[in-house]
Formats: sequence, C-alpha cells, structure tokens
Amino acid sequence: MSSVRGAGQQTAGQEAKQQPGPEGPRGPEDPQEQRSGGHRRRTKIILLTAVAATVIAAGVAYALVHAGSSARSGSSAPKSRGSGTVAALRVLSVLPASDSRRVNGGSPVMVQFSAPLAPGSPDPVIRPAVAGTWRDIGNDAAFTPTHPFRPSSRFTVQVPAGRDGVRTVGGGLLAQTVTDHFTTGGYTQLRLAQLLGQLGYLPVTWTAAQTPALRSEELDGVTASSQAALAYNPPPGKFAWKPGYPAMLTSMWSPDHANVVLRGAVMAFESQHHMLLNANLSTRFWNALFHAAAAGQRNPSGYTYAIASKSLPESLTIWHDGRQVFRSLANTGIPVSPTVDGTFPVYLRFRFQIMRGVNPDGSSYADPVSFVSYFNGGDAVHYFPRGSYGFQQSLGCVELPYSAAEQAYPFLTYGSLVTVAG
Repeated sequence: MSSVRGAGQQTAGQEAKQQPGPEGPRGPEDPQEQRSGGHRRRTKIILLTAVAATVIAAGVAYALVHAGSSARSGSSAPKSRGSGTVAALRVLSVLPASDSRRVNGGSPVMVQFSAPLAPGSPDPVIRPAVAGTWRDIGNDAAFTPTHPFRPSSRFTVQVPAGRDGVRTVGGGLLAQTVTDHFTTGGYTQLRLAQLLGQLGYLPVTWTAAQTPALRSEELDGVTASSQAALAYNPPPGKFAWKPGYPAMLTSMWSPDHANVVLRGAVMAFESQHHMLLNANLSTRFWNALFHAAAAGQRNPSGYTYAIASKSLPESLTIWHDGRQVFRSLANTGIPVSPTVDGTFPVYLRFRFQIMRGVNPDGSSYADPVSFVSYFNGGDAVHYFPRGSYGFQQSLGCVELPYSAAEQAYPFLTYGSLVTVAG
C-alpha cells in the first residue's frame, strides 16, 4: 500500500477496494469444493459486502468484515477475528535513531510499524513543528520535510498510542507512545567554500563534478531549499586557483577547515548583503547565501588580497581578481608600536576621519586621515602626510602617500585580506 498524507492531516472515508482473500480471488464455488469443503465452510471467516457485523454462535464472536478492506479503516477499535483478537501494533524502528547527533537535516524521518496503518490513522508528531508530508510505504511511515530541518537543532518524533493514536487496517492499536529525539548537524564547511567560490568571494573557483547522478549545469538555478539540502551533503566537485596570486595566500587556504581566507569571504558576503560584519555563520547568513546561489548573485567587488611588507623599503602590494593592480612605498609601525604580523580581513572603512589616540610619550593625537581601511584593531591602511615613505614611522598603521591611498582604497573592500609580513 502506498498513500500520501499531509503533515498533521487525517484521511478518512476513502473508498474500499477489492482485495483478494488468502486464497486469491474467488468466483462461484465449485461443486467439487462443496462436496469436500465442509470443514472449510465451518471455520472460514464469513465475508460480507456490507459494513462489519458480529455473529454470536455457540458463545464465540466472529468478526464479519468487508471483503475488500485494503484501504485504511476509520475505526479505532480493535476487532475480533476468528477465535482471537487483532494483534497489537508495534513500532519496530525509528530513523534517525534515538539521541542521534549530527543528523543530515535533508534526510526523511522513517517510522517502521509491524503492520500497515489504516486511513485516518493520525501521523506521528514532530516537534518543533516542521512543514512536510507523511507518506505510507508498506509498513513504514516516511516524513519528507518541505525544507530541510534546521541545522544544529534538536527535534522530537512522537508516535501517539491508545484509542486516539496510530492504528492498523484491522484496528490494532499501539499500546504505548513511542518518543524519539535527534539533533541535526551543522551545514558543512565544504559547502560554504563551494558556494563562496561559485559566487566569486574566493581566489578559487569551484565546479561540480560530471557524474551520472549530477551534472554541473543542474546546479544552476537550484532553489534555496535544495541548496540547504546540499549544505548537509555537498556534491562532488573541483576547486581551482585563479592564476596570479602569491604563494603566501595559497598556503592559508583549505576548503574543509575554518581559515582566514574563508573568514574574509564570509565578511565580504555579509557586506554585500547588508549584514553585520562578524563572520558568524548564522541561519540568516546561510539563508542569504542559499538565495544568492539560487539567483546566481556573484560578488560585484571581485576578490582582493594585499601584502604590507616590512622588508626595506617597506611597501604595500595589492592583487585583484588574479592580477597585481597596485604597488607603493609604505610606512609601518615603529618598534615601540609595531604593525602586528599576520593576515586580517578589512572590517571598517572611512573615506575621511579624525584618527585619535595616544603617543608613546603619553600625549594625545587627533590626526585627519583619508582613505581608511581598518584590518586589525586600530591598524589601518590610510593616507598620512610624511616627508618620505618606505620605513617605520607610524604607530601601527600602514601609511601611504595621498595619491597611492586614493588608488588603493577602492580595492580594499570589506573582507579583503591584508597580510603584514617581514
């Protein structure tokens, strides 16, 4: 039997269909059988084409049921059959198994029963409520969510028992409520890298593998809901570096683990979609990423990487979309207030500001600066007037001449990585 039931809905009053008895379809009784089948007639269940009835004979109750009742019965009361009662319904298994963790949220929930359920039998209940459809497949009830289950969340599956609970076609009831719990896993780091690469937020590209089950072009225009399912179980594919970037950048990249390259890409995406720049992989972030992937919304700013070299003469070099687009003499921090080595994403930008702070001697300063891109605490790339450039002069910032700072500023967008080295 295979029928579909909407989540939380019951089906009743379905038309009964003819079902063969245990010996197959029967026509008019054969005269030979009449002569030798006396015992058969005395012990078999009498079949009526009307509603169920009960005959009391010699103190024994016999159930008289509709001959073709293969659809679900709307009655919840167990019925007697022959000299015994209908077997009680049992739950044989629930998948995901109870207390499972890191469950693939795109997978269905399966409840296996000891017998097929009747039409009108209530569905198992999932909490928190999830939109979807219950479908009967033989003795199994399968729930397919309309959208994948939320990541990193705990869910409960409850199979109701008793006269108001699930029941079989013959009226068998479940004696005790069955409760199951599972927790979904998070979306994978690999799928995060695949989508950010597809949309131009990384210095690498990603292409889906050509397989019998999936072709790369089939991912074009995939719905946001389908993208969520793929985030649990990423499709196979290949990453390829865009040419022209320095080896220092490639050494920091990994598609499977958290790293500063992915962090910068996440912040760049947050900026483009008017979100708080915190590199937090929240539900809101993932939903925005799924919709962007479904709509093919690529990064309009392109990909930028910069290196501030403290080797003399000090300099700042910028690569954009695989090409070196900028190089200038620069100043970094003096020994008592050095520019910290490392790689950091740009997180704050100003066309102009008054930069305030404290000098090493304890005095305060308030300096007007232009074309400001902060990348690590109070360290920023910006214009500052000096008589010369190319050596340590700042209090931690990367200082540029005015025209150079004006040229660099459009490239150093939110999430762009700045490496300080040397």
